[in-house]
Amino acid sequence: MQVTETLAEGLKRAFTVVIPGTEVESRRAARFADLGKTVRLPGFRPGKVPLPVLRQRFGSAVTAEVIEQAVGDSTRQVLTDRGLRPAMQPKVDVVTAEPEKDLEFKVELEILPEIALPDFASVALTRLKAEVSDEAIAKALDNLAQRNRTLTDLTAEELGDRGAAKGEVVKLDYVGRVDGNAFPGGTATDADIEVAGPGFIEGFSEQIEGIRPGETRTITVRFPDPYGAPELAGKEAQFEIAAKAIRRSEVPAIDDAFAQKLSFEALDELKDLIRRQMQTEYDQLARQRLKRDLLDRLNDLATFPAPESLVSAEFDQIWARLDADRQAGRLDAEDQTKDEATLRAEYRAIAERRVRLGLLLAETGRTHNIVVAPEEMTRAVRAEAARYPGQEAQVFEFFRKNPQAAETLRGPLFEEKVVDFVLELAQITDQPVTPEALVEEPAAEAVAASPATTDSTATPEA
Repeated sequence: MQVTETLAEGLKRAFTVVIPGTEVESRRAARFADLGKTVRLPGFRPGKVPLPVLRQRFGSAVTAEVIEQAVGDSTRQVLTDRGLRPAMQPKVDVVTAEPEKDLEFKVELEILPEIALPDFASVALTRLKAEVSDEAIAKALDNLAQRNRTLTDLTAEELGDRGAAKGEVVKLDYVGRVDGNAFPGGTATDADIEVAGPGFIEGFSEQIEGIRPGETRTITVRFPDPYGAPELAGKEAQFEIAAKAIRRSEVPAIDDAFAQKLSFEALDELKDLIRRQMQTEYDQLARQRLKRDLLDRLNDLATFPAPESLVSAEFDQIWARLDADRQAGRLDAEDQTKDEATLRAEYRAIAERRVRLGLLLAETGRTHNIVVAPEEMTRAVRAEAARYPGQEAQVFEFFRKNPQAAETLRGPLFEEKVVDFVLELAQITDQPVTPEALVEEPAAEAVAASPATTDSTATPEA
């Protein structure tokens, strides 16, 4: 095999490879010999089909198979001999592949850059720490009591001549229409709506004050802009409502008896559970903020060039999601004011950042032998299956039959393990903050936070 390097510019490499025709023919002969042992043709005993017949019947298929195998084997050998790690699948173009002639083909690729790992011990970070207050627990208990309230229909004697008052609950049916047409989610039966209460479209619950059982009304409200359903955002809707009953809301007292109804021995036990759950949520938020800060610092330290092919692939994925959001009316308000050239430049910079971070984390994991253990993958598959109650068996079967799909679970696991490894080495200072400060979203774009790839065992295109 003769190899000639034709390009060595930055991360780009190109080679011309020539395989002697004698070697190709030797491979063809070996393949025909193997084929002759197994092929069955009418009029011939198994293993006794003459070579000319085999060449006539299968010559084109065998030649294509041999060329494909020879090109693949030779390409891998070129990369191995030179210690090259491709960023993505090399592009191969066959120049000459005629019988009894040398096989010539060209290989073009981008290689992964040399990545010098930074001194993680020099990375200084601040971890926000929020503690659960007694006031937060009291508020959580109030919300829990509200969700466990009981509703009792008021009798005609109790109502007298009056209609529903603030704080009472109206049991009603309603049909909503926009421009005279009913819309999905705008119809309900036996809905319980608190008069002037929260949790519904602004202006709806206020307009049912004074309604009596058996009475019908048509009320008008305007959907907020933006709204979860873009087709309704900012539009005016008419609701035809029919009241069926007026109900008294009775919120239970927050005491040991209330806790016992929720299967706790005492109120203190319920409070302890709420405190632990809230603290877990705070700690998870703190880790997310810490991870984002770490990735920002690592991005500053990742000065190596990013392979253009990886950046383009990452950008195409980001842009496809953004374009889908734009067509669905979900585009971020700030992005709506920008022209396409500006958006493309900004999101391409994000793609480049994600690629560099992904390569840095992957190299860190490779260098320090960080791997995802089989039992960790099993737990991840179980957690994924738990998201589909009643279909767990089908989910397990899907991942068993589709190993590549299971690999989508490996990336996030590997990323978290590498982040944990780096955080163990970094200098971290704890800073007490309020829960409100912890929840406050930083100005940085969330899409820029995550690396593009986090698999230590594969090249980034995987």
